[in-house]
Amino acid sequence: MKHLLLSAACLAGISTFAPSAFAQDAAKKPSADSGDGAPAADASQSTAPADKATAKAPSWQPLAQQGITLSLSYTGEAATNVTGGLRRDAAYAGQVYVGADFDMDTIAGINGGAIHAAVTNRHGQNLAAIAIGNNTSVQEIYGTQNTHLAILTYEQKLLNGALDIEAGRSQANIYFLNSPLYCNFQSNSACGNPTFVFKNSNFTYFPASSWMAHAKLNLTDKVWVHAGVFEVNPNRKRPNDDGFNLSTRGATGVIVPWEAGYGTDFTNDRLPRHYIVGGWFDRGDYSDPLRDDQGGIAVLSGRPAATRHGRSGIYFRFDQMLTRPNPTSERGLSLFGVAMTNLSGDVEESRYLELGLLQTGTFAGRDKDTLGFVINDQRFSDLAMERMRTARVAAGGNDRIARHQYMMELAYGAQITPAIRLSPNVQYILHPDQTSVPFRTKDIPNALVLGFKFTIDANALLAGI
Repeated sequence: MKHLLLSAACLAGISTFAPSAFAQDAAKKPSADSGDGAPAADASQSTAPADKATAKAPSWQPLAQQGITLSLSYTGEAATNVTGGLRRDAAYAGQVYVGADFDMDTIAGINGGAIHAAVTNRHGQNLAAIAIGNNTSVQEIYGTQNTHLAILTYEQKLLNGALDIEAGRSQANIYFLNSPLYCNFQSNSACGNPTFVFKNSNFTYFPASSWMAHAKLNLTDKVWVHAGVFEVNPNRKRPNDDGFNLSTRGATGVIVPWEAGYGTDFTNDRLPRHYIVGGWFDRGDYSDPLRDDQGGIAVLSGRPAATRHGRSGIYFRFDQMLTRPNPTSERGLSLFGVAMTNLSGDVEESRYLELGLLQTGTFAGRDKDTLGFVINDQRFSDLAMERMRTARVAAGGNDRIARHQYMMELAYGAQITPAIRLSPNVQYILHPDQTSVPFRTKDIPNALVLGFKFTIDANALLAGI
């Protein structure tokens, strides 16, 4: 009965928020959904931007002539584990997003200037935390469950648009290590960024904003370099932080993400592609995954984890369109992948690999629908394995714990109207880790999860009224 009520609640959410839903800005901010390195109860990897099909819909913009573009939408994600995990249950999480972009050329005559602002309200529960027990959510929209100032930045384009500089309050994950392909899925392991980066660094995540600046230089129309600096401040991740506190008090350092890439699009390539190498230098404090502040094993002693400082990592990611039968259409099959590893520091995971396929345009007349499959492998570090084995043995279990957690998802995205997109999905977690239940004496059963994601673009909805 609970599962039926949850499905009904999802449908009710569509009608409840449709007239006034305020949603994520995908056009200004690259597609990304947020995340941190904490267990699933705190993880969040989502800006949940509208997908590329929704983004092209007619838009209601009453202040466009004044230089103001509004972003209004709602994203909801339901999930239930039909088998496996700690127990059967269901959960729903959602996000209301209110955003505005101010064109400073129109408003004040500043060519190439813009101000960006966004506020979110997140609500609901996290199935991974309450019923599965692993450290990666199956609902990427979960995290920072309050009303939050997510973005307040000034952007300036220079050199005829080749150089883009932005500074203010925002997050690393909406500029780096993201792709519009990733959030055709609901799993937080893939959407909006590969989860490895949040477990192994202080990579800041939407909507938990902090002080930042980044610059992107387009060397040609296909080649770019990109770097940024983002404040690392544990206070910004606290449940009671609303993003309106602009103080740097509590900051422990900065994280510097970087990327260099080659990319094409439908205007200059029959089969668009992106090949990107990137990484990060994390110069903030973090908790040791094994040791406490006196050199013991923290999970056994109950003492605070030892504080460490400084980590780094590197990644390679790509996407490549493989087929495009009609050069006047965007229908076709794309392949994408990510490989990540740490370079320094004491980390939770030592490696991450991901591979996925996405077909855009499915059945006749369904050019905006998508069908995709993604699978990723999270490999735990020696330190994390020692922690998990020590805890299980202390509780009377054996030390045979899987080093790899595999998460996979099959998802269909249906563009019902220009304003509404529905995405049912099936997820499977092989070898769920025991981060949230360290003293469990046996493996958590593999989990089969049914999910349902929907997005309402209020601007497109109002444009059709």
